[in-house]
Amino acid sequence: MGLSRNSNMKSGDYLEGMLSDYVGGKAKLRAQKSGSARLVTVLTCVQFAFAVYATLLLYFMSPSIDLRTKPDFSWATHIAHQWKQYIVTPHVVSHYQQANSLIGAEIPPISPSQVCEHQKIDFVQKKSNDAVMINLKRKLYQEVLDFQSKTVGTETLAELMSMKSKWDLRGPNIPKITVILNHFKRKTLCAQLDSLLHQTLPFHHVWVLSFGSPNEQSLKRIVDIYNNSRISFISSSYDFKYYGRFQMALQTEADLVYILDDDMIPGTKMLQILSHVAGTEKYKNSVLGSIGRILPFRQKDFSFPSYRKFRSKEAGLYLPDPAYDINIDRVVQVDFLSSSWFLSSELVKTLFTETPFTFMTGEDLHLSYQLQKYRDAGSFVLPVDPKDKETWGDSEHRLAYVSETTVIFKGIVQVRDDQWWKALSTGYVTQWAAMYPQKIDALFYAHSIEEVKALAPLLEKFRSTVGKKAYIVVSGGNFCPCEDAAAAFSWPKAACKERRFKIFDLGIGALSGLSKSEVPVLQAVYASMKGLIKIHNPSMVITVADIDTNVKKALKMASETNVNGSKLVLLPRPSVPKVLWMADLRSTALPNWNRMRISVNIITQNRVHSVTRLLNSLRNAYYVGDEIPISFNMDSKVDEATLKLVNSFDWPHGPKILRRRIIQGGLIRAVSESWYPTSDDDFGLLLEDDIEVSPYYYLWIKYALLAYHYDPQISLPELSSISLYTPRLVEVVKERPKWNATEFFKYIHPNTPYLHQLPCSWGAVFFPKHWREFYVYMNMRFTEDAKQNPVQIPKSRTNGWQASWKKFLIDMMYLRGYVSLYPNFPNQQSFSTNHMEPGAHISAKDNIVKHDKTDFEVPLLKQDFKTLLPNGKLPPASKLPSLNLFNQAVSLKGLKSAGAKLKQDVLECNPTEVVAVNHETGLPSHCAKF
Repeated sequence: MGLSRNSNMKSGDYLEGMLSDYVGGKAKLRAQKSGSARLVTVLTCVQFAFAVYATLLLYFMSPSIDLRTKPDFSWATHIAHQWKQYIVTPHVVSHYQQANSLIGAEIPPISPSQVCEHQKIDFVQKKSNDAVMINLKRKLYQEVLDFQSKTVGTETLAELMSMKSKWDLRGPNIPKITVILNHFKRKTLCAQLDSLLHQTLPFHHVWVLSFGSPNEQSLKRIVDIYNNSRISFISSSYDFKYYGRFQMALQTEADLVYILDDDMIPGTKMLQILSHVAGTEKYKNSVLGSIGRILPFRQKDFSFPSYRKFRSKEAGLYLPDPAYDINIDRVVQVDFLSSSWFLSSELVKTLFTETPFTFMTGEDLHLSYQLQKYRDAGSFVLPVDPKDKETWGDSEHRLAYVSETTVIFKGIVQVRDDQWWKALSTGYVTQWAAMYPQKIDALFYAHSIEEVKALAPLLEKFRSTVGKKAYIVVSGGNFCPCEDAAAAFSWPKAACKERRFKIFDLGIGALSGLSKSEVPVLQAVYASMKGLIKIHNPSMVITVADIDTNVKKALKMASETNVNGSKLVLLPRPSVPKVLWMADLRSTALPNWNRMRISVNIITQNRVHSVTRLLNSLRNAYYVGDEIPISFNMDSKVDEATLKLVNSFDWPHGPKILRRRIIQGGLIRAVSESWYPTSDDDFGLLLEDDIEVSPYYYLWIKYALLAYHYDPQISLPELSSISLYTPRLVEVVKERPKWNATEFFKYIHPNTPYLHQLPCSWGAVFFPKHWREFYVYMNMRFTEDAKQNPVQIPKSRTNGWQASWKKFLIDMMYLRGYVSLYPNFPNQQSFSTNHMEPGAHISAKDNIVKHDKTDFEVPLLKQDFKTLLPNGKLPPASKLPSLNLFNQAVSLKGLKSAGAKLKQDVLECNPTEVVAVNHETGLPSHCAKF
């Protein structure tokens, strides 16, 4: 410690006593030679001289005066220096020395070595002899390195230093670095300052912080002794714990900040290395350090252990870890850094984006979590040169392992465990999450307890379906407490705390506080959901359609960031219990939920009553939040009432389009020209105005398309349309016998859907590729005289049909083996019905066929059809039975064979071939074997 005086003696008392002794001594020597008058004179002179000196002393000791820059008053500066040393660090000296100092004798300056204390560490790093642990840790470390070498890259120190950097040691871009040292009890300040003063790249400022330290006076004395204007001492009687230094870092005007624990003695090359790496393009948006942690990995039981768990690879890594001879010779990305942090001053503020989990501990994890969550910034441990300790972030390399650390206390360990799990469950993409990306079917989001209840049936259906994975995210805080959400599912409250994936509590509001501004909520939802989506890669992110606008915007942005294509699904609340079949779809089909675009195309002319009924049924149907354009296709003779109706009709599900022909075209043109696909995902629902639909019609279309068309594991190229209607007659046979699908398929399943070669004109959705093909085919075969059509299907009454668009479609489907999917429910309930009102065909003067309304008008399905399907879901495509044009069971290959044998297609092909087309244009291209 060096010499010191009695700490109870104030500096003023000390100076006054010294002067009294000095003056009194001189007076006694002269008392024998003179009287009291001489003594008064001498004392007066001395007092005057001292007053002048004191004035100069106070001036030059002012904080605003730099004592090194006053050459004109070198003598005064010298005296002030001497007195300042006495005041700051008083010395015990003899009366003789005191007297000499006043008459000009020089006092040796106090050096740091005389006041510095040094931490004596009787500590030797123990090496583990646990073969199991050594194997686990080293194997895990190698897995991490192998993964990172293929993703982020793992450079050596030499490779890092050879990279181009913004910061140059020689200039002109020399970085300004503020170093922040936080001290409490350890006696390492001098060692740190000595190291920093000898850095190969000089620092700009060093701030020594003392918050609530019992050693405050000692720390201040050390800073003062160093007498360096770049080193400042900042203290407070209040202990700001571990976050105070980061709060101070917000005040720096430097480019970079280096924050050090009091157990870190950096090598003299550290500032140069750190600033160089921070100036590279790759690492400029990073926090760099010398010690880090990789958080726990998931265990075999799908839970996460404590990061303090022993003999477990899943407990993660401490890097470097001398106990297992794990040294860092390549840069490695970690989940958080410990003991030192080097980052740009701009990034520091990110630490306080969210209120920390606790201010008592965990600033290290919170910093890395916030930087990744809000700035996409990584945390990296830099490599070292094992032969050069000046490249080490901790040159002592023992101080970081002494017992004076927060993690040895059980309560702190539990808090930190809770903290890292909270981070992982609110979107922190840890190294485990990056190395082992999950794949789930659905991630639900609820911002209120009412939304939780609305989504509950669908979530429970997903979770109870074999092979499906689905979790829910709740906003938490005051918006939707996690415990209340768990109660809504009849889950225990512990579900919100247990370390396994089930329910995620974002804690919005509890973290950022309530605000009238929408920005904090939008930011918090987006940042958290972005991370959760990246970790779990859901096929769908599901929420209610009427969720808060800003939350919806955040969910949309978060979903779009996922390179694996998570789709945001916004379900109207009434539709949620109606789409439980969603969980029965293959996981490969779910990502295509939003891909299709189904337009409703109505053909009408002068039946205003009929079209009113149709529109009411369309309006009352269940939809799933999709945009559904609707178009009205009117012939030239449309009446005024119909025009008024379609003009005033409000369609809330998408755009409304009105088309009216100039020249009367008739039904064949009205239907065939009512829709043309704009893409391969554009499907057309064609409805004549005497049709009425079931409330479930759209759900049937959506379900069937996803199950049989949009599942990449399903190949059913023959499927060209989906019917809403179930026929009661065999339409193409002259006698038109009655037919009941339920009875016909009772040996398979009474209500199985089936494939039929007959297209439906009373409510059907047509596929874009096949419709283009049909356009070209019809153009090549269309004639007003049906006898000129070369296609003659054996025993089919369609051969004599006149002016029917359906006749041409039947011909094409027969020749090429195409089919339509039909529903099949009890009593022939259907998703559409035909009211058989007079028109171009029904009751037409030239139509000799009489129509019985009961043969065509079927009951509309008014209940959820899912429960009526085989095993409660659509059967696999391979299990769908198929019928030919005459309602006879024939395989798909048999259908193609029958069409090919006619040899009446637009291209002449062999009996084992059918015409193949270019699906972009619909033009026939060649013959292809089937």
